Amino acid sequence: MLRQFHSLPGLFSAVFVVLMGLTGAWLSLDPALDRLSTTVPQGLSVAELAGRVARHYPGIEQIQRTPSGTLIAYYSEGGVAGAARIDPASGTAIAPYAPSAVSRWVKLLHRSFLLDTPGRVAAGIAALAILVLSVSGVLLLLKRVGGWRQLARPLHGSRSQRWHAEAARIAVAGLLLSALTGTYMSAATFELVPGGEHPEPDFPAATSGGPARPAATLAALKATDLADLHELVFPIPGDPSAVYTLRTAQGDGYVDQSTGELLSYRPHGSVNEAYALVYSLHTGEGLWWLGLLLGLCALSIPWLAATGATAWWQRRRARPRIRGNSPPQSAQTIILVGSENNSTWGFARVLHDALRATGQRVHTAAMNQLAARYNAADKLFLLTATYGDGDAPASANQFLALIERVPVNPAIQFAVLGFGDRQFARFCQFASDADAAMERLGWRRALELATIDRQSSQAFAAWGGRVGEWIGTELRLDHAPVHPPTFKLVLRERIDYGPQEPEPSAVLRFDAGRTEPAGGLLRRLFRPRGLPHFEAGDLVGIIPPGSPVPRFYSLASDARNGVLEICVRKQIGGLCSSYLHGLQPGDCIDAFIQPNPQFRPASGKAPVILVGAGTGIGPLAGFIRNNVGRHPMYLYWGGRDPATDFLYEPELRNYLADRRLTQLHTAFSRVKNGERVQNRLIDDADTLRQLIGNGGQVLVCGSSAMAGSVRTALNTVLAPLKLDVHTLRITGRYREDVF
Repeated sequence: MLRQFHSLPGLFSAVFVVLMGLTGAWLSLDPALDRLSTTVPQGLSVAELAGRVARHYPGIEQIQRTPSGTLIAYYSEGGVAGAARIDPASGTAIAPYAPSAVSRWVKLLHRSFLLDTPGRVAAGIAALAILVLSVSGVLLLLKRVGGWRQLARPLHGSRSQRWHAEAARIAVAGLLLSALTGTYMSAATFELVPGGEHPEPDFPAATSGGPARPAATLAALKATDLADLHELVFPIPGDPSAVYTLRTAQGDGYVDQSTGELLSYRPHGSVNEAYALVYSLHTGEGLWWLGLLLGLCALSIPWLAATGATAWWQRRRARPRIRGNSPPQSAQTIILVGSENNSTWGFARVLHDALRATGQRVHTAAMNQLAARYNAADKLFLLTATYGDGDAPASANQFLALIERVPVNPAIQFAVLGFGDRQFARFCQFASDADAAMERLGWRRALELATIDRQSSQAFAAWGGRVGEWIGTELRLDHAPVHPPTFKLVLRERIDYGPQEPEPSAVLRFDAGRTEPAGGLLRRLFRPRGLPHFEAGDLVGIIPPGSPVPRFYSLASDARNGVLEICVRKQIGGLCSSYLHGLQPGDCIDAFIQPNPQFRPASGKAPVILVGAGTGIGPLAGFIRNNVGRHPMYLYWGGRDPATDFLYEPELRNYLADRRLTQLHTAFSRVKNGERVQNRLIDDADTLRQLIGNGGQVLVCGSSAMAGSVRTALNTVLAPLKLDVHTLRITGRYREDVF
């Protein structure tokens, strides 16, 4: 519901909202330009200014001071009206004054879309839409990252989703302020709320009637500081009953032109002062620096509109059509889907089609469409993502309440598959909650809860094998989420470790393909050159021949190193690892980059503790290589045999020598008295406690089994500090990249 509340106003009001953002950004420059061209003297009174201006312009009629401090004199000379910007120090003209026709047109476009009263209504609705979008966007962002404390954490999702959220995270405070103040001002225009109008002071019944004295000598004008002036209207020459009209920040009054006495005065009320503050906060007039900041935020609106519309369309397109969807009451198998951005539906469709291919009648629907009864079903699958900090995704946010009211069907067995990202502290929490609720209510479990990290195609296929064993037939689940366009890589170097082993390892270094493209001059001129942008810890997706499903490998280099480097162990029966191990220098592959910004060393001088095993050393070696600032960095790594697979040994020795690596701790399992990396952590507990107590961050890369053992070991190490891995994780000081 919250996502729809955010998306629909944006889609329907996009043109008006973008127009308001662009015009608002333009108008934000005016106060700053005024301020740059204005000298604001200190301690100058209105009387002194009026006297100086009157000496140069005997026909002076009015002096105005803008919120930015610009002084404008309106005068009549030889029967011709004129206006000039005034230097307050001398009272002389800086330049003739004429309002900018362009700025006036942009202001009308901003306030009413050039449509007078109907346009002002539309502008008010657009301001309200920006307010709704800003508030709902903040709530969505908080749900997505897991609360205020996690607001600065790296964002996930498609490129357009990340770009949209990143821009919103930067600009939302300014947009909220502009939307709030704009909505209030629009409501005040139509007298829905109190506005800035204030009644005139009572006009004096009589004046002294004496001769006019020079403005510089009048007491009321002497007592008024120029910084408080809004407007001074001079009396009509030769009329003894005429008075000065003085308007200031505090109130308005009339001044006797002979005695200088304040004949009447009406202070501004609190409502008027509040409106003046709202006006200043919205326009930046009087707060030029705020105006510039709000203008920069307003410039983000077109970007937010474009990326938001793209993300919306991607979500719409990502939800596949389910072919052969049987009615719920006649289906033998029920698949219920919990998804926020529709990516889980792709996995559900593959499961649906695979089960139909075995001859079953299958019904697939959202988890919120749980039926009260399924008359023919004996299998129930729940495939669900988790949203934000353990919350239900959009299509499953009513499921836990619904399942409480549905009678348990003893004929049905269930299985839950959760999708999530292990970098979140509450990984697959909603899937776990749904699984626990089913068990608590008495539903029969067929398979233990299974989870999939970052939409892993391999993990999904493996789960399909377990489902096949349950239903008694082979079930092949191949699903590859839509990936970016691929680019060509050429293998330039390979370093082999333990080639005689059944599972050897290799470091593979690629660079961009340099083969000459077919075609004419234009194609050669505009062909892509060099490697795309990536950083150590990002993932490279490689699609092996004979499979549509990409395999992902953590990168041990970044683009500025000039190579794309991965460390690969050949798995027995592994399609992609066998393919990569069969490559020779000069061979080409197609690949794409999947950013992994959450797996990075933190910036700053706090120590970084790198923990890995086997080929998990790849990105860790990349982090060390790029530690040109020589910040404290400690590596704990486990291998099999130092004689055959001490991966990156020469490089690590060099990094120790040049202090990019502070300490190296290794553990080898296939030597006498062998040990694993988690044992080294326990052995070095005192040092680790000191490093983590000083703000250290832990980065872990390797197999999921190794990562589980490392978490257990670190919890033991951290117990005396009243810390654990969970606490470190939620503060961004514990990150994993596991497979």
